[in-house]
Amino acid sequence: MTKPRVLSGIQPTADSFHLGNYLGAVKQWVALQDSHDAFYCVVDLHAITMRHEPELLRRRTRIAAAQLLGAGLDPDRCTLFVQSHVPEHAELQWVLSCITGFGEASRMTQFKDKSAKGGADASSVGLFTYPILQAADILLYEANQVPVGEDQRQHLELTRDLGQRFNHRFGATFVLPEAYIPPAAARIADLQDPAIKMSKSTSSPQGIIDLLDEPGRIRKKIARAVTDPGSEVRADEAAKPGVTNLLRIYSALTGEPISALENKYGSGGYGAFKKDVAEAVVATFTPIREKTEKVLADEAYLDQVLASGAGRAGEVARRTMDTVRDRVGFVPRMDRGDR
Repeated sequence: MTKPRVLSGIQPTADSFHLGNYLGAVKQWVALQDSHDAFYCVVDLHAITMRHEPELLRRRTRIAAAQLLGAGLDPDRCTLFVQSHVPEHAELQWVLSCITGFGEASRMTQFKDKSAKGGADASSVGLFTYPILQAADILLYEANQVPVGEDQRQHLELTRDLGQRFNHRFGATFVLPEAYIPPAAARIADLQDPAIKMSKSTSSPQGIIDLLDEPGRIRKKIARAVTDPGSEVRADEAAKPGVTNLLRIYSALTGEPISALENKYGSGGYGAFKKDVAEAVVATFTPIREKTEKVLADEAYLDQVLASGAGRAGEVARRTMDTVRDRVGFVPRMDRGDR
């Protein structure tokens, strides 16, 4: 039986993924390798919609790929590649841009959110058309499913709308993807402000646990995490958001139900509880950090993995674009062997 194909990507916009990235995306990607034909990319084209430093982008792209391998992605069980290594992403984006309404693109909330700080006039056209590139990423690989959180649902709907519109105008071409809702994906909050999501763009350094943090740093951040009045360890989003966040982290990493953790720690205070949360994070992240460092030290191996992944992804992308070019009415390039 053919496995459903899944496609997802992650931006190389920091020197390390954080706990929220790991539990919300990367951990799920590792599990999906067994049940799906999995395509995962480091989306460096998306990373240049805001001002960036070229050398920093190059370094962070490699770090992102190494972390994915360190976390458990297996090049023999998935296709791992860098987005810019497959030029068809940008080509399909242009085609899709030409069937996207200006008003339709204007309603995308991500542009509104990201341009709010500097104003629309200071934002790039690339940021405005970001969701169309994201649609191209998905449609290019005939993905049946896309892992999405609540903040990505609007982009997936745009992807389906554009795929359906293209199919209606030019003939059946694209698979319309469905949302894949990861089972019990944890929403991880900032350690210092549990009212907001853990995020590189909004959290303070003390509010984030990085995947590549050393054990001592992890323990210190957990020890200083905001808790709540009282000494009872229990989940209560309204009265105990800080403790609830730590319970969610502990449960997601160990597989122990939150109810069992509540019974285990009761009203004995937060000291032992925080210590055990920290050890659960350290136990998960230490082997990932060590393998990531090993991968980064072997530049030839990392290059080979990414080249192989780009080769596999490119084969699928070229087939899709050959069909798209034909449907749209482009004259075939005879020097490419299109006879």
